[in-house]
Parts: sequence; structure tokens; C-alpha cells
Amino acid sequence: MHMKIAITGLPKSGKTTIFNALTKGKAEVAAYSSSLTPNVGITKVPDSRLEVLQNMFQPKKTIPAEVTYVDIAGLPKSPRRGGGLEGEFLNYLTTADALLQVVRTFEDEKLPHPEGSIDPQRDIANLDLELAFSDLTIIEKRLVKLEEALKGAKASEREAYLKEQHLLQKIKSGLEKDIPIRQQDITKEELKALSNYQFLTVKPMMVILNIGEEQIPQATLLENELNSLYPQFTVVALCGKLEMELAQLNDTEAEEFREAMGLTTPAVDRVVDLSYHFLGFISFFTTASAELKAWTIPGGTLAVKAAGKIHSDMERGFIRAEVISYNDLQKCGSLAEARKRGMLRTEGKNYLVKDGDIVTFLFNV
Repeated sequence: MHMKIAITGLPKSGKTTIFNALTKGKAEVAAYSSSLTPNVGITKVPDSRLEVLQNMFQPKKTIPAEVTYVDIAGLPKSPRRGGGLEGEFLNYLTTADALLQVVRTFEDEKLPHPEGSIDPQRDIANLDLELAFSDLTIIEKRLVKLEEALKGAKASEREAYLKEQHLLQKIKSGLEKDIPIRQQDITKEELKALSNYQFLTVKPMMVILNIGEEQIPQATLLENELNSLYPQFTVVALCGKLEMELAQLNDTEAEEFREAMGLTTPAVDRVVDLSYHFLGFISFFTTASAELKAWTIPGGTLAVKAAGKIHSDMERGFIRAEVISYNDLQKCGSLAEARKRGMLRTEGKNYLVKDGDIVTFLFNV
């Protein structure tokens, strides 16, 4: 299961530069493109546990978890309040698991900002408005249809229609007060009922502040400032231009360059890791057929459903799962020792798989 994250933002914000940095891609970086054809790239999720497990199991092949990034065309200059988003642009956003907004903070006289000045708060507000109005457009159309449906509805249908109508009116009221769905007081049951709509303001949002090289020493300060203003977002500050250049070097050269500049963990690794975890996804590991693999599932997934991520036959014929946590296995040093100590557990289909579990599914079809 790949997570798909759509990268968006105003033109000249450095979206494609960030895309190249995240995916080690070489997509053409241009000031503006009228094409809606997206750049698509896959990035492996850094996970230090894989190296430990690899040394323990000595598999022929190791497959980490992955994130798919989709770099789509920038928002038009000065998005029009109430205009909404439409067509292919809207489709790319609605099919994503989360949104990554690139917000420009770097100055460049040769590449003037579309709005004429650098103002991250204004740019974030512009996108928020467009996402909210796109959601409102969907809601208003559905409410009209529900009103028509209720006129001729059977008694058995009315309750469901009225329940949906009440929920949509509730979130519509919040959106009209500039409260995105992700921040509204909505139950898990209501959130599940909304899943088919693919509302944009319900999607998790990460903000990347694309800073200039001279702003690198202030990166943490800039992050903290935006995080305090937008606690509902995950905010990361990085220099897209520098990170894209480093992404084109081999690992040794990139590490030497970072050391020379006094940089530590690659900023893009942090973004990829946050992209994975702020969505609420976790990894479990399997070691079958001389292959060590990290599987991506939402937190709170039942063992039987986790088995289905590997193959539908495993879910259909699920018998039980043999499970050990990463920490317990690391302490034991091997599965044989874990079994000897009684730390390898047998779990049923209703077991909630935990992050870092090493799982062997037993099934019969």
C-alpha cells in the first residue's frame, strides 16, 4: 500500500524543486507550466529498524515502506475566493492521502513572487480558502439532491437521508466560519460517513517552508513560528534548492557536503518520515521467502486486515498470526531465542497490529 501525497502551492514557490529533492528526481524546474500533467515519484521511508532486522535475518532482498509524491501544477495567481478548484487539478488533490503545501520564504529578484511580496501566512490562507470553497461546492450540490430525494423518500430511507443532511449542514456551517473539516468536532463514525466525498479540508496537511540558503540558520525559528500559528499543520523548513542539489549526489558526497555546512540529518529524510507518520500509518514486517519487507497500514488495523494487505487469500483463509514486537526481538537476538523464551505470541484475527511488529500469518484457502 503506497501513500500518495499531492504537492501543491502557488507558482514560483519551488514545488518541483521540493519534489526533486524528496524523490531524487530530475523533473524540469520552470517558473511556470500550463501543463496539468503531474510529476510522480516514489521515495523509500527511512527506517533504522530494517538494518537491524536485515543483519538478523540475512534476507536476499529488503523492501522498505514507500511514499508516492505527486507534483501538480501550481494554484493560479491570486486564487479567487469562491471560485473553487475543478477539473484535473481537483482530481489530483482528491485522490491523495494528504496534501503537502510548499510555501515560499526565499527572496529572488529574478523570480518575483506572484503576489508581489513574500508572505507565508497569506499564501497558506489562500490555499485554505480554495480548499474550503471546493468542499462547500460539493456540499451544496449534495444538499440540493438530498432535499429532492426527501420529497419522495420512503419511510425506510428518510432516516439515512436526514442523518446525512444534518451532518453536511453541520460541516458546512464550520467551513463558512473558516474552520476546515479536520479541525471540526466530528466523531469517528461521522468521519467514516464522509470518506466517500473525498473532502479536501479533511486531509492531513504538511507545510514546507521553502527557505533560502541564508535562512538555514533560522530554520527552526521559522518552523516554530508557523507551528504556533498553525498547530493543525506539520511545518518543516528546508532549502529546496540546496536539498535538490544534494539529492543528485551519491550518499558519501552528500554526507561530506552536509558536514562541511554543519548540517546533520537530511531535511528531506525528516519530511519523508513525517509524511508517513503524521498520516497515522505504521509499519509491520514480514520475513517470508528470504524477503524482509515493511508493510504500510493505518494505525489500529486488525491482524486479519493486515494479512489482506499482503494477499487477499491470507485474509480470506486467516487462521492466526505469530507476532513479536521489534523491541522484544532485538532483545532476544533471533526468532529461535524469542520462541525459546516464550516471547513469540499467537494472536487472532482481532489483534491490533502495532508499529514494528514482526508477523508471520498462518492461513488456509
